[in-house]
Amino acid sequence: MDAFKDFEAANERYVETFGAKGALPLPPAKKLTIVTCMDARIDPAAHLGIKEGDAHVIRNAGGVCKEALRSIVISQQLLGTQEIAVFHHTDCGMLTFTNSDIKSLLEERYPAAADEVKDIDFLPFANLEQSVKDDVQFLKQHPLVLKDIRITGWIYEVETGKVRQIV
Repeated sequence: MDAFKDFEAANERYVETFGAKGALPLPPAKKLTIVTCMDARIDPAAHLGIKEGDAHVIRNAGGVCKEALRSIVISQQLLGTQEIAVFHHTDCGMLTFTNSDIKSLLEERYPAAADEVKDIDFLPFANLEQSVKDDVQFLKQHPLVLKDIRITGWIYEVETGKVRQIV
């Protein structure tokens, strides 16, 4: 597949309506950081009504906060965000495997990298609601995350587009 071949034409259409977005300030207007999954079915701007310049959106496999910590700290300490919303979602791939599963697969496919594979925690989870609660608790307890800020946890339903607050 050569998806990149569409980039320039799509960008030309985007530039036509770009307007004054180049003058948006660096810190997000809503002082909000969103941590969510990289799943291609998720469009946080669309389902949360945020626009360019409103929030930092940090994405990774599962929307796991341990992996997003570096970006969260930079967002807060250097760019002034004061609220964090954690979003996990239904039908998440992170619910479908264990560390053992993926490590075995990778060791089989890449035997020369077996030592590197054993040191990686792929951060899968077995319970969706608990994973949201665990991430929120992780952030609340972490010494580098600002205290006395609002940290909420949510589940996005890929089947319906609805969000529901868990924490």
